[in-house]
Amino acid sequence: MSTVEGLDLGALKRFFAESVPGFRGELHAELVQGGRSNLTYRLTDGRSGWVLRRPPLGGLTPSAHDMAREYRVISALADSGVPVARAVAFGDAEVLGVPFALVEYVDGLVIRTEADLEPWPDRTVTDCAYALVDVLARLHAVEPAAVGLDGFGRAEGYLARQVARWYDQWQRVRTRELPDVEALHVRLARACPPESGASVVHGDFRVDNAILDRTNPSRVRALVDWEMATLGDPLADLGLHLVYADPAFAPVLGGRAASTSPRLPGPADLAERYAVASGRGLENLGYYIALGYFKIAVIAEGIHARHRQGLTLGSGFETVGDAPAPLAAAGLHALRRYP
Repeated sequence: MSTVEGLDLGALKRFFAESVPGFRGELHAELVQGGRSNLTYRLTDGRSGWVLRRPPLGGLTPSAHDMAREYRVISALADSGVPVARAVAFGDAEVLGVPFALVEYVDGLVIRTEADLEPWPDRTVTDCAYALVDVLARLHAVEPAAVGLDGFGRAEGYLARQVARWYDQWQRVRTRELPDVEALHVRLARACPPESGASVVHGDFRVDNAILDRTNPSRVRALVDWEMATLGDPLADLGLHLVYADPAFAPVLGGRAASTSPRLPGPADLAERYAVASGRGLENLGYYIALGYFKIAVIAEGIHARHRQGLTLGSGFETVGDAPAPLAAAGLHALRRYP
């Protein structure tokens, strides 16, 4: 394509010539459908392939679109045993007007919808779900200092900061009054438990943020979408992963999200798998699930706000605004399991 919205191909060609070894001089790009936050593009020069990630056209939730953070954690995890794409180059705002991260293209299967699961037998679907949880446990077992991430964030006080940060984002992006979102924030702030530990956390761990092997979906080839990664409480990752199984999340992905499929193991089974794989206790899991609901409700409202302003690219955004209210209500319900 000669023009692609959100990219300046002329500026990118100059950047590639200076920063990407082996670049052949021609560059073609296409928007990858499926992104609801940062924009994702596949690029090729006819021989090699890359993926470029940049913030959305309307950066309404700044802390959720940190390209430098994404690039740093991918680079650090390259030899850790956690599957990631190879980091290639980081571009500052002088090239495209916004920072961006460039990684190698990893060929594989991305399962976004329930329809994407249909070709696979139930056993394979189950194995895939458990493989993802095993990779999450592997991520949480990485010693941050051993991979150069000891200064990647402040693990202490992570939960309280998450509650405050996502409420601040809510104030930025909200398009209407939603009492359950306000009530959930108050409850989360008051009920914050002692943290379960500290690790590298992905921040948005779900099935469609993984590239799977095309012939064996139980093999994870790469985890993607690392812009919210930091050091923090690992159970926050687990709680969010379990939230993605709730059908209330489906409108965020335009309908029948793969993560909400009844063919996948249920939240209790996934939590038990994680406990065994990680060796961690799951005390106060209801709180972490409620925090996950709060976070996704705010993210969904931000996507809805950008869509209303005409700042989204691609399709499937019409239903996102239906998600925040039921997600917040589900978060309040989850807190009933926590005193």
